[in-house]
Amino acid sequence: MIQVGDTLPDVTLMEYCETAGEGCSIGPNPVRVRDAAAGKTIALFAVPGAYTPTCSAQHVPGYLKRLDELRAAGVDEVWCVSVNDAFVMHAWGRDQGANGKIRMLADGSADFARATGLTLDLTARGLGLRSNRYSMLVKDGVVRTLNVEAPGAFEVSDADTLLSQARQLA
Repeated sequence: MIQVGDTLPDVTLMEYCETAGEGCSIGPNPVRVRDAAAGKTIALFAVPGAYTPTCSAQHVPGYLKRLDELRAAGVDEVWCVSVNDAFVMHAWGRDQGANGKIRMLADGSADFARATGLTLDLTARGLGLRSNRYSMLVKDGVVRTLNVEAPGAFEVSDADTLLSQARQLA
């Protein structure tokens, strides 16, 4: 399992873009994790699935609510990672009012989840291999804090916890 002090894995996530911009076309675009995190402070949180109850009612809204405070504490970007495809992540971000504020990054094949060792096997519930619920503060690609939830819990990966940690590291 990834630990504090480790470098983020060199995998590619996908991000859906509605408008063409420098280096991104309309539609799903690859995001090389190490390249995207280089030189930045990232508040990254991962969830078992888009549109799931806790993720939709608490996780994403908490990060949206604390977005300005996270930025004031030195966070350059907030990333939400889930084992879903880029289309689902974009639609969920749109429904949550997160697009353009939080990067909604798809880990469709669970490559990032497996590379971090933070997987959750929900096959018995018909959901397959997913990501654990967690948050981490990443500086220049290196994990500075890591908050992994117990299965079914939502106690340490919330925006308030990561904001407190970002303030301490600022």
